[in-house]
Amino acid sequence: MRRNRNTSLDTAVTDFILLGLAHPPNLRTFLFLVFFLIYILTQLGNLLILLTVWADPKLHARPMYILLGVLSFLDMWLSSVIVPRIILNFTPASKVIPFGGCVAQLYFFHFLGSTQCFLYTLMAYDRYLAICQPLRYPVLMNGKLCTILVAGAWVAGSIHGSIQASLTFRLPYCGPKQIDYFICDIPAVLRLACADTTVNELVTFVDIGVVAASCFMLILLSYANIVLAILKIRTADGRRRAFSTCGSHLTVVTVYYVPCIFIYLRAGSKSPLDGAVAVFYTVITPLLNPLIYTLRNQDMKSALKRLRAGRRNVGGEK
Repeated sequence: MRRNRNTSLDTAVTDFILLGLAHPPNLRTFLFLVFFLIYILTQLGNLLILLTVWADPKLHARPMYILLGVLSFLDMWLSSVIVPRIILNFTPASKVIPFGGCVAQLYFFHFLGSTQCFLYTLMAYDRYLAICQPLRYPVLMNGKLCTILVAGAWVAGSIHGSIQASLTFRLPYCGPKQIDYFICDIPAVLRLACADTTVNELVTFVDIGVVAASCFMLILLSYANIVLAILKIRTADGRRRAFSTCGSHLTVVTVYYVPCIFIYLRAGSKSPLDGAVAVFYTVITPLLNPLIYTLRNQDMKSALKRLRAGRRNVGGEK
């Protein structure tokens, strides 16, 4: 998109104004409480999973639950990057965000979000090996390799976030400075640029949309093979356990990737639906992850029971 505004260093913006989510004024207090409650529950739910995986020897020795612990850690930080700013917009406080703060928010949002994207792919690969290659699984996916893969996901996510932040804020911004969104994200910020944003929109499409879509397709391919392998399991209990474990992950992947692809493959869109869709995968998904993985995962439920039993035993001894 071509911008025809005059630019100069004298008129460069030093801050932005986040307009936040559109809402009726009479619902401001209600929405403040809703998002505040969502944030608290998200932190507590993911912390519970993190502590359960760390405390239970049967879980933290298995790559699947190491990955789940990392996912919970990412959800806690991603929620902290997004939700407090949304909550602030429902208060009388200033909606101004410094230029540097906007850069930081965009970087961490894409750093954590893309790391999560790669992590979901690793989790699907882990399940594929566990179910389709059960005899070779301990060799193909051990603790050391899992750690290396997770570190690679973090590095790739950091590089992705750096590229997106650098490309977005290398452009001149000379006003207006009102971001019609609830966070500093690429499509909303680019609308304020005083220069041609065609290259940025192309990079956004390729680096975010295509990468996310490719990861999603790899996950679907892994699960197509997993379903075929599960159908070959002779015992009903074995099939049930396999479907329960994989169903949790596939549910989480769907509610994360579909909205993400919807947003970034339509980078030039100004649809009012974009805000609602973005809230779903940035705010609601981190809240749902602990519920999905604890309610649908038999191993997690058993670990929680063991922890509760252990605490009762300790209390009884005292």
